[in-house]
Amino acid sequence: MSDTLTGKLLVAMPGMSDPRFDKSVIMMCAHDAEHAMGVVVNRPKDDLMLSEVLGHLGLRPDERVSDRIVLDGGPVRPDRGYVLHTEDFAAGDATQSVAPGLRLTATRDVLEAVAGDQAPASFVLALGCAGWSAGQLEDELRHNAWLVVDYNEAIVFDETHDDKWERAIKSLGFDPSQLSEAAGNA
Repeated sequence: MSDTLTGKLLVAMPGMSDPRFDKSVIMMCAHDAEHAMGVVVNRPKDDLMLSEVLGHLGLRPDERVSDRIVLDGGPVRPDRGYVLHTEDFAAGDATQSVAPGLRLTATRDVLEAVAGDQAPASFVLALGCAGWSAGQLEDELRHNAWLVVDYNEAIVFDETHDDKWERAIKSLGFDPSQLSEAAGNA
């Protein structure tokens, strides 16, 4: 059994003390003793479409993807794009496997593919990510700030963002109303 959270979803508990992560669902892309990194998958950026991001880079998007929403992936490096996508795209060492069927690429290569006819079957673009230093995420887990949920393709890729938090919690077998905002330890 591995202690890594790579490939898992982090789901904010009710009463999350950091308002930037209130009701967030984060796809964990890296986690080891030194750091952790993930992408928030349920926070659309207000009025920012994929066509605008690609246009800013001088790319003309295929009309099939131009009206897709861009996500607010977290407060770290908000000027950098992170694309979570299916395994049908790879950009060599720039692409990392996150979970079975899920990869992450954060280079222009994937944006060029998305703009043209080489787009992965499923993908989301997020600007920014969430990051933790050594031991920080483990401390938050000890203080019951997060639930850990298995990777769920629909939660990551579907375009219905307003209920992803509830669906992630329900995947554990209980209703969000059953969770207390007060943290505790047995």
